[in-house]
Amino acid sequence: MLKKILFTVIVLVCIQVQSQITGSVTNAQNEPLPYVNIYLKNAATGTTTNGDGLYSLNFNKTGTYTVTFQFLGYTTKNVEVTITEFPFTLNAVLEEETTSLDEVVLDSKINPADRIIREVLKEKPQTLSKQKAYTADFYSRGLWRVENAPEKFFGQELGDLGGGLDSTRTGIVYLSETISKIAYQEPNDFNEIITASKVSGDSNGFSFNSAQEADFSFYNNTLEIQAQVVSPIADNAFNYYTYKLVGTFKEGDKLINKIQVTPKRKNDRVFSGILYIVEDDWQLYGADLNTSGAAIQVPFVDSLVFKHSFKYNATQKLWVKISQSIDFSFKLFGFGGNGRFSAVYSNYDFKPQFDRKSFSNEVLSFKPEANKKDSLFWQQIRPIPLTIEERTDYIRKDSLQEIRDSKPYKDSVDNARNTFKFTDVLMGYSYQNTYDKWRLSYDAILPTISYNTVQGFNATAGVSYSKWTEDYIQATTLSLKANYGIDDERLRFTGRIAKRFDRIKNTTVILEGGSKMQQFNSEEPISGIINSLATLVWKKNFAKYYELNFARATFSQELFNGFQLTAQAGYEKRMPLFNTTDQTLFNRDFAYTSNNPLNPQDFNTAAIQTHNLGKVNVQAMINFDQKYMSYPDGKFKVDDSKYPTLYVTAEQTFAASDANYNFTELNAELRQELTLGNKGNFGYGFTGGTFLNGDNISFVDYQHFNGNQTFVNFRNLRLTGFNNLPYYDYSTKESFFEAHVEHNFKGFILGKIPGIRALNLNLVTGVHSLLTQENKPYTEFNIGVDNLGFGKLKFLRVDYVRSFSGPNQKGAFVFGLSF
Repeated sequence: MLKKILFTVIVLVCIQVQSQITGSVTNAQNEPLPYVNIYLKNAATGTTTNGDGLYSLNFNKTGTYTVTFQFLGYTTKNVEVTITEFPFTLNAVLEEETTSLDEVVLDSKINPADRIIREVLKEKPQTLSKQKAYTADFYSRGLWRVENAPEKFFGQELGDLGGGLDSTRTGIVYLSETISKIAYQEPNDFNEIITASKVSGDSNGFSFNSAQEADFSFYNNTLEIQAQVVSPIADNAFNYYTYKLVGTFKEGDKLINKIQVTPKRKNDRVFSGILYIVEDDWQLYGADLNTSGAAIQVPFVDSLVFKHSFKYNATQKLWVKISQSIDFSFKLFGFGGNGRFSAVYSNYDFKPQFDRKSFSNEVLSFKPEANKKDSLFWQQIRPIPLTIEERTDYIRKDSLQEIRDSKPYKDSVDNARNTFKFTDVLMGYSYQNTYDKWRLSYDAILPTISYNTVQGFNATAGVSYSKWTEDYIQATTLSLKANYGIDDERLRFTGRIAKRFDRIKNTTVILEGGSKMQQFNSEEPISGIINSLATLVWKKNFAKYYELNFARATFSQELFNGFQLTAQAGYEKRMPLFNTTDQTLFNRDFAYTSNNPLNPQDFNTAAIQTHNLGKVNVQAMINFDQKYMSYPDGKFKVDDSKYPTLYVTAEQTFAASDANYNFTELNAELRQELTLGNKGNFGYGFTGGTFLNGDNISFVDYQHFNGNQTFVNFRNLRLTGFNNLPYYDYSTKESFFEAHVEHNFKGFILGKIPGIRALNLNLVTGVHSLLTQENKPYTEFNIGVDNLGFGKLKFLRVDYVRSFSGPNQKGAFVFGLSF
């Protein structure tokens, strides 16, 4: 206890040395109040108390001022002070607000809260128009604690998570801060320049806190928090909420209405809590709202609490957001944690002078040396003082970093990690030199064991070597794999060298070659484990293979923003393969099919003849209007474009051993996923293509489609694949077109049905169609539910699929994964 008191004194002294107005804020019981808003009346400068109730307000002009202390649930306090010298100490005690209904005329026929909400909705377009363009200063801090963390998670050693965990496996595992300048212009122009960034325990790190990702506004109809959560002041809010006026209080000459918000239905994507609304202005004074993991369908999240506070801007006649905090807690597999993301907005300018160069597709960037600011800089500029816990974390991890970056420490960690165990022979082993940044790995046989009718039981073993630079900006990987089949008695080798040159344009070069078994559809629509299960248990050997001997080179680079080019050139020799075994776990009264997908009952004729050819493939991936964030060590795309992604591919073969095998294929694909507010997610994918001079090409080079003939579909190819399509019946060497459309209602329908809504399920519907010149059109419809599972593990999905091809119809239930 004495240590804590002494440390608090030290914190206060440090704050006072660097800041101008400092102090503490408590309640009547002398308990510290965290995240109280403090600002000078009629000034743009403001700050917030930290978790210990301490604050520092950067201000250096003497004179007489009014300091305002504002905190939801407490009476706002205005203190007039005369400052003659700095530092200046000002402590405050806030009283809990006393609310009444005396100033509200009650009508038994009208819910006064409903009247207030309707006035807010009526005024909302005008409120939003007042902030259609602005600049502001932004500060954010993120903190994440873990409690009772396990030693291992899914077999992986967790360690002490960067020095954050103590002997009880509890502590701060993430702490960071940012200072930035932000600019906004409707409808969606945004720019953020981070001038300072700090990550606890990483002096070279860059915080991922950003203003755009923290931009949660209850004036929007929905807030995107994994799912689209309906705002209590959405245009259709009365469909989701009931309201109750629980009191009023005065803020100066303004009357503030305190309204309790209650969801109409449990498990809707909604909030509950309190809204504070200014009478006559019909704007938000504050919000204290929460939602749950069940509502956003992230079951391991216990709660999310949003607190927003607003300050009156007389020039704009607008209540502007000055602070925001998001508290969260989670629990999974016996361990849990909590945290908080805080933000402070200041120095708004609602009449900025923007020009054509003010905004671009770059929505975030860093000033040079943004992560090199010293502790003196942060003490002077940080609007929310550090708590004792946060300061301790910075000091401890900064001292640990120097040790952890040293060669002796990294070598000691590697020595412990590199200890060889008997089970590594079966499961795999890695030897790592962290200081010199390289790793040598052995990929074991056991996890790769599978079965097919060409090889029988088979397995793959491999070795790989990886070398990287600081922050993985550049990386090189060399690998060699060997696969052996017991029944065909063949040992096949493949090798690969990959080099990434940067993380800005993602320039990558790959050289690979060798011999391997390859499915006729190179996208491998049926995985090895599913094919093994289907073959051994149900005697359904769906996977069909040929032998591929190859050498190829691949180059990929983003030539300019939103345009990624991938070019590949290689030589291939293809040879037919036949079944060598008919083993099964259970006796069945029907036989395996042959390895010929063109004639599954013909065991003597190969689907292809041995041949070789050269091949060049060029693909352009175009993300129209691609927004991105520029970090010093990489470029990161922002997935919020209103335009689809276009893939254009051209493939040319040449120098074939049989001239008839030379061809040209052209195809294009358009794909997009859209969020439709509280109505769920909609996605579509359209692909079309054609062959030139492809009349006599090998079956290997046909256009194959991602079919499925099992009752499971774990590949999540909902916009590029089918649920019930035979793997090779519709393969084509002519023109083709496929369409995939799917909508996940995210509880919009099932969440409104009594009894069913308690299960928190999502209705999913889709339609998938395929047109080829040789076959009748194929169409399948699917309807199902996802978010199935047990307890906090809900990642399963089940669909009923009905397919149509001419007079032929087929129905099936398909089980899959939902992410």
